[in-house]
Amino acid sequence: MQRWTNWARTATGTPSNVLAPRDTAEAAAAIRDAAKDGRTVRPLGTGHSFSSIGSPGTGWALDLSHWTGIVRAEPDTGLVTVRAGTPLHQLNAELDGLGLAMANLGDIDQQTISGAISTGTHGTGAGLGGLATQVEALELLLADGTERRCSAAENPELFAAARVGLGALGVITSVTLRCVPAFTLAAEERPAPLDDVLERFDQLAADNDHVEFYWFPHSTNTLVKRNNRQDGPAKPLPPLRHFLEYELLENRLFGAVCKLGRAVPSLVRPLNRICASTWSSRSYSDRSHRVFTTTRSVRFAESEYAIPQESLPDVLREMQSAARGLDDPVMFPVEVRVAAPDDIWLSTAYQRPTAYIAIHQFQGMPRDQWFNAFESIVGAAGGRPHWGKMHRLDAAALRERYPRFDDFRRLRAELDPDGVFRNDYLDRVLDPCG
Repeated sequence: MQRWTNWARTATGTPSNVLAPRDTAEAAAAIRDAAKDGRTVRPLGTGHSFSSIGSPGTGWALDLSHWTGIVRAEPDTGLVTVRAGTPLHQLNAELDGLGLAMANLGDIDQQTISGAISTGTHGTGAGLGGLATQVEALELLLADGTERRCSAAENPELFAAARVGLGALGVITSVTLRCVPAFTLAAEERPAPLDDVLERFDQLAADNDHVEFYWFPHSTNTLVKRNNRQDGPAKPLPPLRHFLEYELLENRLFGAVCKLGRAVPSLVRPLNRICASTWSSRSYSDRSHRVFTTTRSVRFAESEYAIPQESLPDVLREMQSAARGLDDPVMFPVEVRVAAPDDIWLSTAYQRPTAYIAIHQFQGMPRDQWFNAFESIVGAAGGRPHWGKMHRLDAAALRERYPRFDDFRRLRAELDPDGVFRNDYLDRVLDPCG
């Protein structure tokens, strides 16, 4: 058996068979063979989910690393069909070469396109949805090996479910995206007190194409990031400054500070305040995907919940109070973003303007007290957990937070009655098939 581990080393698996199909026929045959053998099947992407949603357990795994690249592109309409195993960083580069871009992205570009949409990956922007809202059509292999296409006009119920499908309905083989002409983003980053940011956050979200902020839990300072579309040539940071600020300071030096905090926990709170005090202003502009995404080499565990946007100030103030009482202090900052409502059944932004709160802890440091306190606070606000991040909820709790949850489970039972695509995570959040 080959041991599988995710990027954060928070989930593992020991698949009994790993297959690397080079076309849909090979993938369909693998699914049928696994089903006949009484085995489960899970596609393997890059393992960048922090939950165990991607774990193959002891079943069969489909390695999609040979199933990459753009299949078809229509620059005039912006429609682009891409193979499911394509990593976002490769997709972004290929789109840029065609003069196209995705309208919104998260800050990590290592996930596959199918993994990113299936888990509800999102960026930030009060007028924009997550990556799944940019999907025009999907093709996926069902549990019997047959292929099914879905869109708003063709199998619309499946489309509403499969765009954030958790890998529970089938193996996505291709994704058709509605892209936009390539654009430049002007980035502006400024430190600001937490109280001031919370007081005017709704206005910040309304006034900017993309806004987010970071807050160290043992400080009162934030770093607010605004990204707005602009005309004219890009003015990126000079290469040396980019290396110093992003690679040296935000990765290597911050990694060393985290290791110091892990070795001497009593230093974490003062280190938090020092890190927050060193945030400084910077402005630059570049191609959109270079502004949206950043390199993350310091490993951490993460939990993220989506709450109604109007609840954000109260929730953050409760978190601030909880952080003061922690026995195990927190090394990593909190990240806050926003998204527009959508109509995707298991999207965390389903039918409500949403604020996302993501908490983190450096790898190897105690996290349970902070993560548990966080889940209690956001749970009281009706929080929905990001499917690819760590959380404790089961199907009974999730059913109360998603109006179309039972519809999703019904469709899953119809398409995969024997649970070919199940794993332990799906058993917990959806209940066992059958």
